Amino acid sequence: MYMKAREYDQQSQEEELKQWMLNRRYSENTIKVYIDCLRLFLSNSNKPIDEISEADVQKFNTGYIIARGLSSSFQNQCINAIKLYFRISRRRNLNPDLVMRPRRSKPLPNVLSKEEVKVLLDSPRNIKHRIMLSLIYSCGLRRGELLSLKPADIDSKRMLVIIRSGKGRKDRVVPLSEKILEQLREYNRMYRPVVYLFEGHTAGAAYDERSLQQVLKQAVERCGIKKPVTLHWLRHSYATHLLEAGTDLRYIQELLGHSSSKTTEIYTHVSTHALGKIRSPFDSL
Repeated sequence: MYMKAREYDQQSQEEELKQWMLNRRYSENTIKVYIDCLRLFLSNSNKPIDEISEADVQKFNTGYIIARGLSSSFQNQCINAIKLYFRISRRRNLNPDLVMRPRRSKPLPNVLSKEEVKVLLDSPRNIKHRIMLSLIYSCGLRRGELLSLKPADIDSKRMLVIIRSGKGRKDRVVPLSEKILEQLREYNRMYRPVVYLFEGHTAGAAYDERSLQQVLKQAVERCGIKKPVTLHWLRHSYATHLLEAGTDLRYIQELLGHSSSKTTEIYTHVSTHALGKIRSPFDSL
C-alpha cells in the first residue's frame, strides 16, 4: 500500500510540475527532460518525499550519475529539475551551496571550412534535403528553428527569414540568401507545403527531427567527410565564417539569438582570420 501511495504521490507531483512549466511556456523538450530527470531521482530515493534533503541529491549525484559516467550536462539538468521541483511543488528551496554542481567544461565549437560546407551542401540529391541543410548554414539556425519555419516566415520582399519563438522564446530576423530564395521557389513549386515550410509524409505535420539527422548523416557519408559532423556544426560554421569575413560580433550575437555576448565570443577562439597572421617562431629557425 505504501509503495502504491508513494507512486501516486510521485505521479501527482510530476504532473503539478509539468503543468507549472506548461503555463510558463517552457519548451516541450525542456519539460520532458526535467520530468524524466525528476522521475529518475525520485525512483532512486527510498525516502518519503518530504524527508529528502540536499544530502540525498549529493548521493544521487555520486552513486548514480557519476558512477555511470553520465555527462556533466545531464548532471546539471537533473540538479535544475530537482531544485525546481522542490521550489514549486514542495515549497522548499534546496541550499545551492550544499548541492555540488560539476565544473563547466568549455569545449570549442566544431567548425567546417567553407570548402567542406560547400561539398556537404551539394551532396544531397533531394532538393528538400539540400535546402534544409543549406538554410541551417546560411541563416545559422538551430534544428528546432528550421523545423518550426512556416512559408510566411520567408519574407522575399525584405530578403529576411523570421525566426519565431527561438531559444528563450525570442523572435529574431536573419538575412535571406538570394541563392537560397531561388532554391526555395523551386522547392515550393514541387512540394507545396501546407503548414510548415518542411513537412514529412503527412501534409501539415512538421518534418521529423530524427529524419533530418539522417539526412545530414547520408550527406556526410556521400561527400566523404570523415569528421563526426552534427547539424549544430553548420550553425557554428556560419558564425565563424561571418566573423572571418569581418562581421562585428554584436551583429553575430543578434543573428544567432544569443542572450550574452560571452556566448558569441567563443567563435573568436576558432576563427583563423587573426591566427593566420601569426607566424610560428619555428619558421624562422
